[in-house]
Amino acid sequence: MNTGNGQDDAKIASENFTTIKEFILLGLTSHRRTQLFLFGIILIIYLLTILGNLLIIILVHADFRLHTPMYFFLSNFSGMEIGYVTSTLPQMLGQLLTGYGAIPLARCVTQSYIALTIGSTECLLLGVMAYDRYIAICHPLTYASSMDRMHQRLLAASCWTIGCLFSVVYVASIFHHPFCGSNHINHFVCELPVVLKLACDDTTVTKAVVFGLSAFIVLVPVLVILSSYGLILYSVLDMRSTTGWCKAFFTCGSHLMVVTLFYGTVISMYIIPHSDTGQDHDKQITVFYVVVTPLLNPIIYTLRNKEVHKAGLKMLKDFGFIA
Repeated sequence: MNTGNGQDDAKIASENFTTIKEFILLGLTSHRRTQLFLFGIILIIYLLTILGNLLIIILVHADFRLHTPMYFFLSNFSGMEIGYVTSTLPQMLGQLLTGYGAIPLARCVTQSYIALTIGSTECLLLGVMAYDRYIAICHPLTYASSMDRMHQRLLAASCWTIGCLFSVVYVASIFHHPFCGSNHINHFVCELPVVLKLACDDTTVTKAVVFGLSAFIVLVPVLVILSSYGLILYSVLDMRSTTGWCKAFFTCGSHLMVVTLFYGTVISMYIIPHSDTGQDHDKQITVFYVVVTPLLNPIIYTLRNKEVHKAGLKMLKDFGFIA
């Protein structure tokens, strides 16, 4: 009799482990008027983000003066930003509009994988962009051969390949756990560190694995960036020309601003340990790198960029908008 009861208990426990078929995202707020207000604001930001990054891609491909490695990587980065916000913000907007944040488990997995793939690829690409600036400033004579079209495509493809493999392992590590009990997530997207908190079994090993993966995908590019800019700074200090100083800082300044915004928020979410009660803080961090940073990036890269301004003016003239 005891054996039978044990089997029944195990069967019930097994059924409980598989009861969650969808998650309920609690979103940014439960106040209806605030939800509608945020819907309008975030919709505008989403459209401006798409427009700004799409404009960079069009200008880079349309103007031969921008057919350089730096702008090739920049156009790739802008394309990733469009993909990233499109994988996250429509879900957020639908939730704000309807006031209901249910998301099936399969769609949560898909959204997590797409967003993580693009985000991790961006991490690596920012490292490549810093390396590109290092070669351009410190080794200008070999720059053309070191960053020819083949090497550009190879570096971009390597970023995508590593990002995809990283995300497969990361997502599989999270979702191989059974989920039971409450299916409410105090968030507005399927942020994987938050989802992992709903797992029923021991997650100690998984936490160690995902921490190691996150540290690799974030800290390796950061080391490349710091090394590249350290060598650039050393090279710049040897320059006697004030013009050379200004040109070096001008070409690197925008990238450094984007790097600071991007890595600061990602490290806060994926590397620094959080308390289980800090999910409102998690949401604030996520809002910054999901909503704000993709909008700021095209502004930062184009605000003081004379080459992009010239390309934009040329396009306006070609279409007859200005004389």
